[in-house]
Amino acid sequence: MTRRTEWPGSTADPGAGPGPEFAAGHTAGSDNESDLSHEPVVRSGRGRGAGPGAGFGEGAGRRSRSRSRDSGSPTSSRAEKGEPRDPVEQARNICLRLLTGTPRTRKQLADALRKREIPDEAAEEVLSRFEDVGLIDDAAFAGAWVESRHHGRGLARRALVRELRTKGVDSVVIDEAVGQLDPEQEEETARELVARKLRSTRGLERDKRLRRLAGMLARKGYGEGMALRVVRRALEEEGEDTEGLDDPF
Repeated sequence: MTRRTEWPGSTADPGAGPGPEFAAGHTAGSDNESDLSHEPVVRSGRGRGAGPGAGFGEGAGRRSRSRSRDSGSPTSSRAEKGEPRDPVEQARNICLRLLTGTPRTRKQLADALRKREIPDEAAEEVLSRFEDVGLIDDAAFAGAWVESRHHGRGLARRALVRELRTKGVDSVVIDEAVGQLDPEQEEETARELVARKLRSTRGLERDKRLRRLAGMLARKGYGEGMALRVVRRALEEEGEDTEGLDDPF
């Protein structure tokens, strides 16, 4: 006589993403949802491949080994490749996985659910619920984005507005977020950027230095007037003749 183990299905970890390994040895309809909280059932019987530890991964066949591995893994995939589930539960798991360690905007999550063919009604229910409990907060996302990108990359308001728009943040929320940067703070950051870049331009012609430094500021979202003012001041402090640099570049 040999022992064959029947493993009941395991629920997906709401905070983990579905992994591709679950579907490898799993057929739709093989789980009994009413038994999800039970321990594995061990039965006796005669069959091929029996041996010591049969039913727990040795001699139980490839399919049994695959089920044993997957049912004990919190990241096993049932959301997209395994047996069909309630779309609301599927949307919830997808959103939780995407939010793990990385804030997202509502639009980013909505796009991800749409890409995975989650019905609009289920997606809207989950996204609204996540907003209610604070898991989705576009205002907090925008504020943190402005703080991080300005101090970390030196981006000015124009560049920050462009980035937040691509992430689907509402224009009113964007205006409030970038409003935390005043012109004096922006100009101070621009001077710091130029000071770090200035040394690498020494030895170049004045106009070439101007284009290189001003172009760097422009790519980071600084306006022409501010860029010209900051670059001219930096060149003057080095003793450079800045006559004629009032003209637009």
